Amino acid sequence: MRRRVVITGLGLITPLGQGKDALWEGLTLPRRVIGAITRFDASGYSTRIAAEVKEFDPTQFMDRKDARRAARFIQFAIAATQLALEDAQLAITDANREQIGVLIGSGIGGIDYMDSQVRLLDRYGPDRISPFLPAMMIADMASGMVSIHFGIKGPNLCAVTACSTGADAIGLATRLIQYGDAEVMLAGGTEAAIEPIGLAGFCAARAMSTRNDDPEHASRPFDAERDGFVMGEGVGVLVLESLEHAQARGARIYAEVLGYGMTADAYHITQPDPDGDGAMRAMRKAIDDAGLQPTDIDYINAHGTSTRYNDAKETLAIKRLFGEHAYRVPVSSTKSVTGHLLGAAGAVETAICVLALQHQTIPPTINYEYPDPECDLDYVPNQARPAQLRYVMTNSFGFGGHNSVLVLGRM
Repeated sequence: MRRRVVITGLGLITPLGQGKDALWEGLTLPRRVIGAITRFDASGYSTRIAAEVKEFDPTQFMDRKDARRAARFIQFAIAATQLALEDAQLAITDANREQIGVLIGSGIGGIDYMDSQVRLLDRYGPDRISPFLPAMMIADMASGMVSIHFGIKGPNLCAVTACSTGADAIGLATRLIQYGDAEVMLAGGTEAAIEPIGLAGFCAARAMSTRNDDPEHASRPFDAERDGFVMGEGVGVLVLESLEHAQARGARIYAEVLGYGMTADAYHITQPDPDGDGAMRAMRKAIDDAGLQPTDIDYINAHGTSTRYNDAKETLAIKRLFGEHAYRVPVSSTKSVTGHLLGAAGAVETAICVLALQHQTIPPTINYEYPDPECDLDYVPNQARPAQLRYVMTNSFGFGGHNSVLVLGRM
């Protein structure tokens, strides 16, 4: 029998602030944090808005020398891991460090470090390039540096599945615990891609909103006036434990990870399957893995990017799987508030589902004003909603046709 896996700690840094309380309050008020990019001069870009993490000081979590040698996505990961361990009241000791693992992914990795080094190369030549560049630009260094920083010696892995990364990290970490490879996993996703080359690439792909004159209303999932996603940044790291381990140490348990499903569209490098088939199969696999029926799901935290194709095809996939129940189950996209955190999105949104279970409240889809005939479900428009929640599901879909779904249950 596979072991039960529970969530005992949440470490979060998002555009809404630092920690779980800032995230939840910002979602349910809601706060509007999308605005003009301040990290660099974006005046020449077609999209000049984003959801930035403001006032983040990495030296709160590591010494200044280490912070200078770490790309921003790694700084985020170390900070969120410390917050998660504190939230779980879990100390890393000689007695347990080999039973604890790390699985933190990033869709893009150290693009900030690489961007700055390319500029040095162009201006001064190869002799000025930092010896830390190879390590700082690769996505696995979030997990690697967290392991080094905290002395964690169990399994150490990285998931890289574009915008499904955070969800896959949690799903795969769950599997490691279920089958005995670890007692505890620190799992999630981290991303810091609001950089000149990152923004330019997504602008060239015409994937992002160009509502530069009205940034607060730019991210509008499922709304008929949506015109693309808004890039965000941040990190979510969750403490996962076997139920036995958590109970033995008297841990507070937030929720249980009940199901995980993953599929491929095998269709297109960026566009979703027009029939929603891959997304539907991933949801079905996660629900089956949880031992539930679609009618058991009380809330769906949608991928809901605010792009024309994603929102329509995700809606179609939900209707294909849930049938008439699709019109009764609330669906919301918290990307309307946070923006799209790319490789961190799935982890942060899993944490949001944990908080929804804890508070028995569904966060809203803000900026929902004009119904789209293709998107005709209950998207919890504009205001948080009290609800009786026992089982919730979160969807994450990524470029390359990656589909990842998690089902959580209240303890």
